[in-house]
Amino acid sequence: MASEGIADDARVLAVGFDAEHAGTATGWWTDRTETTIDRIGDIETVSGAAAAFEALEERHVDCVLTAQPPSDGDGIDLVERIRERDPDLPIVYAAREGDESLAAETVAAGATEYVPSEWSGAALTAALERAIERGTDRRNCRARARQFGAVFDDPETYAWVLDPDGSVRRANEPALEAIDATEADVRGRPFPELTWWQRAEAGPTILRSAVERAANGTVVHREVEIRAGDVNGLSDESVGNEDGSDGDSEPQPRTLEVTIRPVRDDSGAVVSLLAQASDVTERVELERELRDSEELHRVTLNNMTDTVLITNDEGEFTYVCPNVHFIFGYDDDAIHEMGTIDELLGPELYDREALEAEGVLTNIECTATDRAGREHTLLVNVREVSIQDGTILYSCRDVTKRKRREEALTALHRTARELLYAESEREIADIVVDDATDVLDLEASGAYLFDRDENVLEPVATSPGLNRLNGPLTPRRANPDSISGRVFVEGDAEFFADVADSAALANPATDVRSAGVVPLGDHGVFLVGSSEIDAFDDVTRELTDLLAATAEAALDRVARERTLRERDRELQRQNRKLTRLDRVNEIIREIDAALVRAETREEIEAAVCERLTSADRFSFAWIGTTDVADERLEANTHGGTGRGRDYLDSVSLSLSEATEPAALTAATREVTVVSNVVDRLREEPWRSEALSREYQSVAGVPLAYDEFTYGVLTVYADQPDAFDGVTRTVLAELGETIASAIAAVERKQALLTDSRTRLEFDVRDEGFVFSRLARRADCTLSFDGSVRLHENGASVFTTVEGGSPQAVVDAAADLVAVEGVQVIDSDDVSNGDRRDSDNERDGDGNGGSGSAEAAGGTVLLELSPPFLALQLADHGVLLRSVEATPEATRVVVDVPRTVDAGGSVDVVSSAFADVDLHAKRSVDRTTARDLRAELLERLTERQLEVVQLAYYSGYFTSPRERSGEDVADALGISPAAFYRHIRTVQRKLFTILFDEIGLPANAAPAVE
Repeated sequence: MASEGIADDARVLAVGFDAEHAGTATGWWTDRTETTIDRIGDIETVSGAAAAFEALEERHVDCVLTAQPPSDGDGIDLVERIRERDPDLPIVYAAREGDESLAAETVAAGATEYVPSEWSGAALTAALERAIERGTDRRNCRARARQFGAVFDDPETYAWVLDPDGSVRRANEPALEAIDATEADVRGRPFPELTWWQRAEAGPTILRSAVERAANGTVVHREVEIRAGDVNGLSDESVGNEDGSDGDSEPQPRTLEVTIRPVRDDSGAVVSLLAQASDVTERVELERELRDSEELHRVTLNNMTDTVLITNDEGEFTYVCPNVHFIFGYDDDAIHEMGTIDELLGPELYDREALEAEGVLTNIECTATDRAGREHTLLVNVREVSIQDGTILYSCRDVTKRKRREEALTALHRTARELLYAESEREIADIVVDDATDVLDLEASGAYLFDRDENVLEPVATSPGLNRLNGPLTPRRANPDSISGRVFVEGDAEFFADVADSAALANPATDVRSAGVVPLGDHGVFLVGSSEIDAFDDVTRELTDLLAATAEAALDRVARERTLRERDRELQRQNRKLTRLDRVNEIIREIDAALVRAETREEIEAAVCERLTSADRFSFAWIGTTDVADERLEANTHGGTGRGRDYLDSVSLSLSEATEPAALTAATREVTVVSNVVDRLREEPWRSEALSREYQSVAGVPLAYDEFTYGVLTVYADQPDAFDGVTRTVLAELGETIASAIAAVERKQALLTDSRTRLEFDVRDEGFVFSRLARRADCTLSFDGSVRLHENGASVFTTVEGGSPQAVVDAAADLVAVEGVQVIDSDDVSNGDRRDSDNERDGDGNGGSGSAEAAGGTVLLELSPPFLALQLADHGVLLRSVEATPEATRVVVDVPRTVDAGGSVDVVSSAFADVDLHAKRSVDRTTARDLRAELLERLTERQLEVVQLAYYSGYFTSPRERSGEDVADALGISPAAFYRHIRTVQRKLFTILFDEIGLPANAAPAVE
């Protein structure tokens, strides 16, 4: 028993064991460690007092064990010093030698236990356990004392410590201050006879009884009301301020809650009492107010959904709930006029003796008739009360609708479960119509579903009752012309007490009277009806809406599931399409990169076919052009396996009987796609040849750019439907890109060749701008092919002969194709001394005959796009000249050797409504042409504009027709800038003539 006294975590500090006692102590220590290892705490040894105090400062110690004396001082002195530091720390003094006087001295110094010199391990263990236990008890007592002090000294509470007989031992400061007394004034006085309790009605008696009960071991609670005027702690000044009264008003009584608790010793005997008092005046007042109104508020405010009536013992009404009309249809006055409750609920509603015995009778079912004569089923609770002269309270609840609703909701729940498994709109409509009779208790019902393709409401389900009363339903347009159509369009339910009163009634012969039409969202409408008038009350309408909402939710679910299935299928299709598109885009990127690098048409065609057939993208691809006679398609380049070449040798590519996709594309100049070669296999021989080489689908694409065709690209795939809409579009754009690249290559080659084909056309198109101007101005218009391009079109210097330039300006005023026109030069005088430039243009070196000439000049035409010269230039064709007379127009173009002349004819022919090829001949580019091209390359647009305007304005004639200042003003520049541009152009021209070409100075004959 004793060995268990040391706590498992007790820490012992052993001080001053010398060598003589070390053996005994070590033996005991080792013994204890081996036998009580699970119970022994932490034991630390130090040699002297200094080390001991250092250990005490640094860590917690539960007991100090010291021998006599420690190495650095007297043992008793150590005990005294430790006790000064900590009065509660247990100290065990183990004497090495000594007598009783030493024991008395050590105990007087503060040792908790003394162990004689002949101590053994058992004696030492017992002493340590007793000391540690005593120290623990002392610490616990001090902790409890501190806790009690905190409770006792609470400034918000009045507290007293009493003897068991009720005498006051002590009081806390708030209690003493409240009665302006000292502790000596109250000590020893009976608690019930203190000043406070003398001012309370029966206060001493109440507290005397409470003290007696507490002395017997019971905690007692009492409320005591006292007059507070003479009690400092309960001064009522603040109370007066709180309720709005002044400070001179009579003090109000205060209520104290007194609690007396017994305090027991270790044996359980009551040794004292703790009395505490708190001011609970406000709480008591609130409780009193709550008790006064508790019954009325609890039974009325908490039961406002019911009708509450209160009567006296004779049954006369003392209180009528304002909502009495909800059930009975009467107002308050009408209820009072009835006299007694029996007139309203009927006699003998309950057993009076049972009510007196039970106090309350619940769920009494009765039937009452409202003011309109309708019967209601009521559940009535009756209880005894005492409220405003009333003694019996009646709580009436109308359960008629609830019963009907419960039955209908049960049926509706069953319907909802069935709808969970419906998989189509028609199945849902059938379930709803079949169950409507049970849910709504109405014999007629039906359903329309909206047909989005026909934009009509189609009847899909009808009940036998509706067929009997109305006959078969007919389709209705989704518009306001019918009740069903209006409800569907507007989305609002409509109920009719008598549907015959509706102007939109579609069937005047119907026997349906009451009717309800409820929208089913975007899906249709639900119909319900009865042969009785005004069959829809609030419950029936609510249930109809619930049934329709349930059906709508089921229809939404089916629609969502169908949409999800369609979306999944569409996503799969889109994924396949995107995969193909990614592959096609990859091909397009590779082809575009190859086109940029290609220098010749052959390189372009080879790159396209190679990219299309690499990496098993397509099985075969080839590019062909028509022969000279436009009779058949000839292969230029192909890519893929050798089966492709065999295929081309085995099929007919004649354009006259074109069935093969490549030949058909060449003949029609439109994209041709064969999704499945197997279709019409026996009708067209090429299909069997393609199928034998595992070609399943084919696409032919014309290589066309700006009405100019450069051949046909045909691609073959080893699976059906390889060319969907996106792929077709991409291939068509690829064909245009290839044609544009070929045109660019040919334009580049056209610049490098001297051999050309000159084509002359007779144009009879009245819409051609030059033809219209020539007819309107009655003159001849011509230009030599020089076109200056700008952002909004092209500028053309046009020579006017046989007419006035101003007439051309007037003729162009309302032409959309002419953005602007300006007279540059006007020849309206005799030519005897006119400009020499005319003779220079004649090429004979003579100054002219001096005869009078017809009027003429030069105009600058600003033409809006498209302009023929630009269209031709895109294909490497040069517009050489245009000459238009009132009768006819001649257009001359030069076609380089590398450009297809036949295609150039097509381009010109497509530009005019009526045109004929007049002449075709071969020409070589001359040195003068080289000189012109070289000069144009070196001149800026501004320099060319300045020198052209100067030339056509007559600046270079002799004498000058216009001065440099006039031309500069027409250009909107300064004269200095004009002369600078003219000198720059002349210097560049002479540099080409004399420095680069090396034209000899005597190249021209001398003038005689």
